[in-house]
Parts: sequence; C-alpha cells; structure tokens
Amino acid sequence: MKASEFNKSLAAKSEAELKDELLSLAREHFNLRMQLATGQLTQMHRIRDVKRNIARVKTAISTRSTVEQAG
Repeated sequence: MKASEFNKSLAAKSEAELKDELLSLAREHFNLRMQLATGQLTQMHRIRDVKRNIARVKTAISTRSTVEQAG
C-alpha cells in the first residue's frame, strides 16, 4: 500500500482503531526483528516499511490529540 493510501485509511479510523493499528504494527516489527536475528527474514525492506507505518500512525494520533486540544 502506498503512503498516501495508508494515510487516507488512517484518517478514516477512530482513535481506538489507530491504537489497535499501532499495536499490530509493533507486533509485526517485533516478529520481523526476530526473523532477522534468526536468519529467516528474506524481505529486508519490510522492516523499513513497518517502521515508517508506525511513525505515520503515531503522527496521526498526535495530530488528532493536538486538534482536539485546540478545538
């Protein structure tokens, strides 16, 4: 999924859904790191993609909390 598509999907989600997405991505990142450590990881780019998606979700969460505080 492209970054713009991912960001649009994040905009449509609620706060609870964003936190669930963050938890899911954190678990995936952990699993990828374990695969890397054991030599089982074949798609190295997945680690970078997941880390960037985690950052996107965190940005969406903080943006929403900032907007709510201002409004």
